[in-house]
Amino acid sequence: MTDQLVSVAEDTITTLRLENPPLNLVTVAMTHALDAALASIERNPAIRVVVVTGSGERAFCAGSDIHEFESLKGRVGEGKLLLEKAVYRRLARLPMPTIAAIQADALGGGLELALCCDLRVADERASLGLPEVRLGVMPGSGGTQRLPRVVGAARAKEMILLGKIIDATTAAEIGLVNRVAPTGTAMEVAMEMATTIAARGPVAVREAKRVIDLAGDVPMDEGLAAELDASERVFQSEDMLEGSRAFFEKRPPDFTGE
Repeated sequence: MTDQLVSVAEDTITTLRLENPPLNLVTVAMTHALDAALASIERNPAIRVVVVTGSGERAFCAGSDIHEFESLKGRVGEGKLLLEKAVYRRLARLPMPTIAAIQADALGGGLELALCCDLRVADERASLGLPEVRLGVMPGSGGTQRLPRVVGAARAKEMILLGKIIDATTAAEIGLVNRVAPTGTAMEVAMEMATTIAARGPVAVREAKRVIDLAGDVPMDEGLAAELDASERVFQSEDMLEGSRAFFEKRPPDFTGE
C-alpha cells in the first residue's frame, strides 16, 4: 500500500487517513491504495464503523493533483475518473456506517470523497466546495450527483456553477455536514460518533443504512417492502434477543453482530 494512505484498526472502528501533505491531494496512487483498503474492510465483518480523515492541519483533502491534468487530456475517463468513480462508489456502498472527519478544507475531489460518507463532521475552520469550474473543469467523481442528493439541486448548482466555497457553519445550515466541531476537534467528535454507533446492534445498523440508502431511489411502496424484509432479518438475529434481554436486565447490551 502506498504511503499516501494509512489504515488504522482499533477494535471495531477503522480509520482511513489520507497522507499526501500538505493538501492530501488525490492521486491515482492514492486512489488505488484506497481501493485496496476498502476491499480489506469489506471482507472484515468485525468492523462496525469507518472514519475517513486527512493528515495535517491544512486540508482534509484539497482535491485532485493538478500536476496529473495535462497527461489526462482526452483520456480523463480512462486515466482517472473511471477508477475514482468505482472506488468512491465502493466507499459509499460499504455495509457499515462511514464518517468523514473534515479537520480542514474539503475541496473538489476532497469534498466528493467526503460526500461518499454517511456522516460528515467539519472543523469550524474548514471550507468546503466544488470549485472545479474555476480551473475550466467540472466535478467528475460523483459531485454533480451526490451533492444535489444531500443539499438539493438549487444549492448544488449554486456551489458548482459559481465555484462557490462555503464555511463549515453554512455547510451545517444546508445539511452538507452533520456536526461542526470546535477548532482542532473534528476527529475527536467523529470518533465519539463512531464509538456510539459501534456500540449499537451491528445487524440493525447495517440494515438501517442499506434501507435508508434506497429511500431516494425507489418508490415508497418498494422502500417500505425493503424495510419489512430488513426488519425480518434483524428479528432473526441473536443481537435482537440480546438487546431485549439487556433492556429488561438494565445492563448495556453485548452485541456480537450475529
